[in-house]
Amino acid sequence: MKVSTLRLLADARRAKAGGERAMATRQHTRLAELVAWARTRSPYYRHLYRSLPAEGADLGELPVTRKSELMAAFDDWVTDPAVTFTAARAFADDPARIGEPFAGRYTLTTTSGTTGTHGIFLQDDRAAAVAGAMMARMLLGWLNMRDVARIARGGGRMALVAPVGGHFASTVAAARLRGRSRVAVFSVQQPLDELVERLNAFRPAVLAPYASIGALLAGEAEAGRLRIDPALMVLSAEGLPLPEHTRIAAALNAKVRTSYAANECPFLSYGCEHGWMHLNADWAILEPVDEQYRPVPAGRPSHTVLLTNLANRIQPILRYDLGDAVQTRLGHCPCGHPGPAVRVQGRAADLLTFPRADGGEPASLAPLPLATLLEAVPGLELFQIVQTAPAALRIRLHPAPGADPDIVWQQVETRLSELLARHGLAHVAIERAGEPPRQNAGGKYRTVIPATAATPSTR
Repeated sequence: MKVSTLRLLADARRAKAGGERAMATRQHTRLAELVAWARTRSPYYRHLYRSLPAEGADLGELPVTRKSELMAAFDDWVTDPAVTFTAARAFADDPARIGEPFAGRYTLTTTSGTTGTHGIFLQDDRAAAVAGAMMARMLLGWLNMRDVARIARGGGRMALVAPVGGHFASTVAAARLRGRSRVAVFSVQQPLDELVERLNAFRPAVLAPYASIGALLAGEAEAGRLRIDPALMVLSAEGLPLPEHTRIAAALNAKVRTSYAANECPFLSYGCEHGWMHLNADWAILEPVDEQYRPVPAGRPSHTVLLTNLANRIQPILRYDLGDAVQTRLGHCPCGHPGPAVRVQGRAADLLTFPRADGGEPASLAPLPLATLLEAVPGLELFQIVQTAPAALRIRLHPAPGADPDIVWQQVETRLSELLARHGLAHVAIERAGEPPRQNAGGKYRTVIPATAATPSTR
């Protein structure tokens, strides 16, 4: 049955207007429905929940799930028997199919494996409709009439700056947006001066870059090279210190907002003017927990978080260890949004800064172009780029089983060398590390580590 985004949006607006009680009522009902669906349709969950009461199990009674376990049990996890890991993997490995529906009806994205396991995630029509409704609710919360008028005066043009050269989820999003006359998609892997030139020509009213790219663009605006006047700048994927948001807003004369989400739940939350991420608690649950998965009280950083996506039925996500550290707000947020709000501790956007060979102004690269370039290397399971000196990068590799390490390294070295050369940084040395990628204290693999963050334990 086709799900109506408009009907979902109407319900979402009623839920927000109804406050925490309305959000909690919907959350409770939808959780019970999802648990019943998973037990009926997913062999994995049927086995996992075999010792739980037939009805009425509390959220805290449900076992924790992890990406490595779900990927290993992919065919039993999904609720559509026609979907298999082999078919999904083949689809993900074919660049020509990016943007197409998988199996004719699902959106497929992949994750880069910061927890050590690559993920393949599917979204059904219902989840896509909920994502659309949450996006609309987010924009209605962000924009006032003055903002809307300013966007209209700017022709309603939107610029998406994303890693479309290798990052699967971003390329899927870009493929859907291309062809719309008022939307332009720009690659993060092009040199900064070229990106600035193209943005100046397009003159977007809404600009949506990854956070680290937003910081670079603010610097270009401060230097007078970027001459655009966006009403709204939406930063995503990475965290930035709050003072950086203020700097970007001033440099571009734009309202700056953020979002916190994941492939496992693209509609998880959206940010407010006070720097908090407000959970869409009517459709998602986020539990801050310690190392033993015990609840962490508001005001204290968590070790990780457990995510429950209440919308997606093809791949039920229930108490899923997302790996991010968050801090929940104590008390209500001044912005007035009901329900829990968090700040994410585990995502940081650090720029790599290199000296110029001719002694000119140092060049900065966002970590994203480097990381997404290597995500597309065949046979590369995991990697880590460490800046060991002002003009030196050390690359740690973990090839996939059966892949030739030397061939993988040749691809990595070639791609990185070409990217650095395009940015006028051909003098930067690239070294193959003997050691594998290393986890940080939170158990994640940080893919890019700038010199300023490369402590002895991460070197």
